[in-house]
Amino acid sequence: MSATARPVFLASALALGATAPPSAADEHWPERPLSTVEPVAQPRHSELTDAEMEMAQNAWHYFEANWQPDTGFTNAVNAYPSTTLWDTGSYIGAVISAEGLGFINEEAAKDRLDLLLGTLSHLQLFRSECPNKVYHTQTAFPTTYTNEPGEIGCSALDIARLMVWLKVIEQRYPEFQADVRRTLRRWNWCNIVTPAGVLQGSTVGGDGATLYVQEGRLGYEEYGAAAFALWGFDVGEAYKPEPYSTVWLYGVEVPYDTRDPRVLGAHNYVVTESYALLGIEFGLADPAGDDIPAWIARAAQNVYEAQARRFEATETFTARTEHQLLDAPYFVYDTLFSDGRPWATITDTGQWVPEHGAVALKGAMGLWALWDTDYTDQLFDYIADQFDPKLGYVEGIYENGSGPILQYTANNNGIMLETLYFKENGPILQPVEDPLAWVETNDSQQNRCLPSVTEEQQEQPG
Repeated sequence: MSATARPVFLASALALGATAPPSAADEHWPERPLSTVEPVAQPRHSELTDAEMEMAQNAWHYFEANWQPDTGFTNAVNAYPSTTLWDTGSYIGAVISAEGLGFINEEAAKDRLDLLLGTLSHLQLFRSECPNKVYHTQTAFPTTYTNEPGEIGCSALDIARLMVWLKVIEQRYPEFQADVRRTLRRWNWCNIVTPAGVLQGSTVGGDGATLYVQEGRLGYEEYGAAAFALWGFDVGEAYKPEPYSTVWLYGVEVPYDTRDPRVLGAHNYVVTESYALLGIEFGLADPAGDDIPAWIARAAQNVYEAQARRFEATETFTARTEHQLLDAPYFVYDTLFSDGRPWATITDTGQWVPEHGAVALKGAMGLWALWDTDYTDQLFDYIADQFDPKLGYVEGIYENGSGPILQYTANNNGIMLETLYFKENGPILQPVEDPLAWVETNDSQQNRCLPSVTEEQQEQPG
């Protein structure tokens, strides 16, 4: 950024609510509680109302319309036969939530899971290592992002999302335990989790070689770490908040990842979804505590509070997270803060596209479930009728007043379903007594860097 541009940026940042209270700098976060609101709003926990049950049933219609009977996959985006492991995790969450809420029966849920697990256990892996980033939903063959045949690498965060819901399958349907564990033991973990406990994704370099890069920024990195920890991986480094700083938005201190996107090529989005999933699936600790989950809870509280205060100040409903679009650029990150800008809406390449700012429905539902307040009551009413009777809920509602985003996705509808299931049942995951149980088998001797193998067994051949 040029010296002449900097004052303009700062002026616009102040106008957008990036201001700090005069006495805010004495003690640095996370030692200082981020939120000054007392008491902190509690999650919603009660039987679903008729309106909430209707919402769950409407969201399920997406999966009825987009299920592929040959593979058990569901299209990530309506009518487009492509998916990722992240979206597959959201589909599993939808199946388990629909059965848990009682509008599909146990036999139907098990049939769907059985077919899907059979496909997952035989996936063609990226270079015989780990699942490809994208698969064709009708053939289960690996594809590029344009759904052409090809291998493009692995995503540690997408794998993490699936791992969460594979653990839930183990806990809810013990008869599938062997299938789940056989699938995970087939993958090579040596480059997905480094010896230092860092999560890595992979891609194909210009020379055709596999490139491994650290994956995840503050919020999503912790969600990924929590998922890997369910299976006994040592991911302590990924669980740390560092490197971070904080920004003040409408008098609320919000943490963000300080790794420079200009150097590393990955943007430091602050969004709702990662914190909402940590709360809904794992449960948030007491924000006043000192452990790692407690700082996550404090961060999540302020991600909520900054958005609620933006609504109070501007009368703009705010529930920001990444979301799909119907047309180009097709996918944006709708953030509280990214790349030095408050309330930034950007593409994955960093292009500034403020016209696509929106209330993301899955983000609104996450705020509604985890913070029982008048503001989230209003959010629920604002989004409740934004659905198609055959396709489920739309992706979002534009902040600029131009109406709904008429795109329908597995991730949006799946997260809405699991959020409603959380409201009735509390955090979705049960305590894991033996995270290493899945590697207590002869397969653990194979050189795939499973978490319980010895250092000698982890040595690469050749």
